[in-house]
Amino acid sequence: MQLSAQEVKAALPWQDLVEALRDIFTRKVTSPVRHHHVLNVPQEKDAMLLLMPAWLEGEYCGVKQVFVFPSNNDKGLPGLTSNYLLSSGKTGANLAQLEGNELTSRRTAAASALASSYLSRQDASRLLMVGSGRMARNLIAAHRSVRSITHVSVYNRNLAGAEKLVEDLIEAGITAKVCRPDELAQEAANADIISCATMSKEPIIKGDWLNPGCHLDLVGGFTPEMQEADNAALKKAKVFVDTRAGALSEAGDIIIPLKAGVIQKEDIQAEFTELCSNAHKGRNAYPDAEKIITVFKSVGDSREDLAAAILAYQSLSK
Repeated sequence: MQLSAQEVKAALPWQDLVEALRDIFTRKVTSPVRHHHVLNVPQEKDAMLLLMPAWLEGEYCGVKQVFVFPSNNDKGLPGLTSNYLLSSGKTGANLAQLEGNELTSRRTAAASALASSYLSRQDASRLLMVGSGRMARNLIAAHRSVRSITHVSVYNRNLAGAEKLVEDLIEAGITAKVCRPDELAQEAANADIISCATMSKEPIIKGDWLNPGCHLDLVGGFTPEMQEADNAALKKAKVFVDTRAGALSEAGDIIIPLKAGVIQKEDIQAEFTELCSNAHKGRNAYPDAEKIITVFKSVGDSREDLAAAILAYQSLSK
């Protein structure tokens, strides 16, 4: 079975994918550290091979293969190519090959929705989306699958990108508006959920803007130098992560305030394994649940890829 990007999208509806992720973080999954290999490309920039394996013993084995070829940008070609191979955990037989970019984008958005199901207020209705690319589109859809979002504001440094996304949202029947730079502070203050999907190295969202009850979802930064929210935002919030190991080694939104002494490792309240097993009750764990500010920082985990691949395979094998 070989699935194109469009077929992967169709096989992973949001609510089913969120529940698949919720389940995988309660299972005993082996997920080794991601492998990095530098590839020499003659007369061009070095490329990178990333391998991300995970398996459920006796059930399924999976590995995501990602090639990053920086020089492709000069040729008008995609710089990143990704595929996911799902195999039997009993025989090793190949079960499915899935286009990896769509798989990654959807499971990442679904992880934010999963976190929101524990951390945002149940009556959350106003979403501020920071970013306007494919990840932003998926995040809006994923958040709307777990909360009754009635209004979406879109901020992007490239105004044309925000305008196009808002146009598409309105066409789909969603109340939406462009958030201009001089409106960002007020839109952040009005938002119940703020979701960020940028590659910024300078904080965009400031803690001073966040009002009680807000949930801040940080998705874009994936290196120790990237930071979408300032240190003040982390200091005034209850902080949650997908995995502590990933957040403490890769997430600038966590690492930078840690190094500055603004937060401590102990300030990370819980990770997905604790939330999904009900070892931590998320927002409901606090007596002032309606007033606390929550932050979720994700860096991605191979268990999420495995859960998405299994869901797609099982749904198409019925």
